[in-house]
Amino acid sequence: MSSGPRAWVNRQRSAAMCGICGIVNIESTSAIDAHEVRGMMRMLVHRGPDADGLFQSGQAVLGHRRLSIIDLDSGQQPMANEDETVWIVFNGEVYNYRELREDLRRKGHVFRTNSDTEVIVHLYEEYGTDCVSRLSGMFAFAIWDLRTQQFFLARDRVGIKPVYYARHAGRLYFASELKAILACAGIERAVDPQTVDDFLTYMYCPGSATMLRGIHKLLPGHWLKVEAGCMTVRQYWHLAFSGARAGRTEQSLCEELVALLDDVVRGHMISDVPVGVLLSGGVDSTAMLSFAADHTTQRIDTFTVGFAGEQFADERPFAKMAAERYGSRHHEITITAEDFWSFLPSYVWHMEEPVCEPPAVALHYVTKLARAHVKVLLSGEGGDEAFAGYQNYRNLMWFERLKSLGPFVRGATSLGIALAARVDSSGRMQKYQAALTRPLHEHYFSRTAGPYSPLHQAKRALYSPAFSAELARDGRSRYVEQLFAQCATATRLQQMQYVDTRSWLPDDLLLKADKITMASSVELRVPLLDHRVLEYAATLPDTLKVRGFETKYLLKKALAQRIPPAIIRRPKTGFPVPFGTWLRRELADRAREVLLDERSLSRPYFDATRLSQFVSEAASFGGRSAELFSLLTLELWHRTFIDRA
Repeated sequence: MSSGPRAWVNRQRSAAMCGICGIVNIESTSAIDAHEVRGMMRMLVHRGPDADGLFQSGQAVLGHRRLSIIDLDSGQQPMANEDETVWIVFNGEVYNYRELREDLRRKGHVFRTNSDTEVIVHLYEEYGTDCVSRLSGMFAFAIWDLRTQQFFLARDRVGIKPVYYARHAGRLYFASELKAILACAGIERAVDPQTVDDFLTYMYCPGSATMLRGIHKLLPGHWLKVEAGCMTVRQYWHLAFSGARAGRTEQSLCEELVALLDDVVRGHMISDVPVGVLLSGGVDSTAMLSFAADHTTQRIDTFTVGFAGEQFADERPFAKMAAERYGSRHHEITITAEDFWSFLPSYVWHMEEPVCEPPAVALHYVTKLARAHVKVLLSGEGGDEAFAGYQNYRNLMWFERLKSLGPFVRGATSLGIALAARVDSSGRMQKYQAALTRPLHEHYFSRTAGPYSPLHQAKRALYSPAFSAELARDGRSRYVEQLFAQCATATRLQQMQYVDTRSWLPDDLLLKADKITMASSVELRVPLLDHRVLEYAATLPDTLKVRGFETKYLLKKALAQRIPPAIIRRPKTGFPVPFGTWLRRELADRAREVLLDERSLSRPYFDATRLSQFVSEAASFGGRSAELFSLLTLELWHRTFIDRA
């Protein structure tokens, strides 16, 4: 096989969003068989309906599947610099690429396309690994440098775009999705026991570990480099909190914040195809629509989802109110319990990691609806993380204050919570009991997890003796413990925001956002998670985020003139997918059938008798819906990726 560089691009429209993959020989200069990378590309076909391409140069092969968003005619990948010595495959969008291109042109760089991809190539030529700190956007990209025989892999600051890697038999395998790595010969499917335990603790898999030994996620804000037989992983960005904007007038901060959001959304509107907006009827998505409407002369399409059944919360009236306010062409879809169940196998297949994220099923259906109209969607994801919109932030801040009022107040409050806990099956009261009696880092695992959850409390009793012994031998420290150590000097609110931004956000919320929208070949953009917005919010004092019982105080005040008052004032509902009711009623028999059949009960993790008892109890109590869904997800994941059923 020739060791010279070769590239091909299929410019015909193929079956189904941007996905990258490849193999690099770390320990030798022997050539890689391109056939194996073509197999990886086939597993990513849903991520790239518009083109595919492959680059081969001896010890490196890069593969790409493309969804055309910018520079539709000449943005094919893999792409190179003008003398074809530096090659790249890229997934994502760079929103400041035009400014970067002009600066690079002034420095003498020659461009052949109008794409943001080529900007990264020349930025790497100019600045090396520091190129990532100049990019504003969401990205995962891989570069092969023929001049130095160096490989470079990078992921965006917040983790909007995923990328996995594995080192095996002297080679490095990488891909946008884990299943592409599993397509390669010799990659084992050995379950990591500690990650199983992590999932049953957090209800997602935090940090770099995956459920499979040897396959890792590149952490947000990190890059990986292979050079001269050595592999190095480095962090290039982290979110630093401060009170730098304390003392400023609220009016000046509101004006500054509106100007920032307007500029960020303007950048996120860059596209050569139509851009739509996902509407939840909340403050954040409505704000995105309001700014987007200012930056286009086209009528915007908006999309929302509701659920069959009069007893369920319905956000569609508020979404419709926002659509009417800004003149969008609005689309709605309603899903049923049957729709929910029928997508679960595909949910597990596309997520690739067990995650307790029932709203992902609703996201699938509304994204599928949107795909008939647009290729790009804006979402309000991230506003609650940046500006402290979650009620648990507010509640736990209050409990931290109660701790400082002395033992009498603490004791009286603790007694009241203990009495309430007797009639509460959700674990919510135990959560607040822990908040009064334990340091934050011991009871706050993430926004959605803690030692109070019924599944976390029960899991040790559910484990088989052999599995418990295997966990005891592992001895790894938990990822979230490391995160708390990194922000030890921050305020309690800042610590919660930091932990969530580094764990729950990329490993749950953004994983769902990327994998599920990509499954329908739609690109989801999240302006409120632009690093400039996060860095701005991190300089605000706590009192401008949570004021009394009001969350997102400054953001709501800044947007008050743009958003209908009914939306500003409405209580936060999250994304109220009624999966708990469905699992107890319409879907109860099918859920039990999956969890209590012979295959499920024979898994090496659990004692079969205790698991049967827990599932039966969980199916009868509404407060344990998340735990039931988590066990269901774990079992379906095992069947899909280990049993290959």
